[in-house]
Amino acid sequence: MSFRATVESMSKIMDDMGITELELERQFLFGVYRKHIHLSKQQVATTVAVAGGEVKTDTVQTKNKPVANALKSPMVGVVYLAPEPGAKTFVSVGASVKAGDTVALVEAMKTFNPIKSDKDGVVKEILVTDGAAVEFDQPLIVIE
Repeated sequence: MSFRATVESMSKIMDDMGITELELERQFLFGVYRKHIHLSKQQVATTVAVAGGEVKTDTVQTKNKPVANALKSPMVGVVYLAPEPGAKTFVSVGASVKAGDTVALVEAMKTFNPIKSDKDGVVKEILVTDGAAVEFDQPLIVIE
């Protein structure tokens, strides 16, 4: 069975069983391939184009709850709410932020990408937990 077919089959089984995360590892002649898979039941109410890694805000629906003014992940990865383990978080609920302030990091392919606020405002809600796997266009933080 091909690796792709294996992943698709496992994804179906995970969905049927309600499992949301999986760690895969496969050895090849040239090295080891590791993959963290996170399934999401997220429903997007509108489609937003994200070009060049730019973060956009829009109204989306996640877990049947509408989320307005959501700052979204520009990529698939792991979100971090602090610059390093044990450090103070970038923002907290109620904190004021300015456009360009870093509010989180998304690690993808061993690169930490800063997620910056696209406007001045106040953090109303943090929709993710530190170290959680996130998907492209997934709402992270609500800033109003």
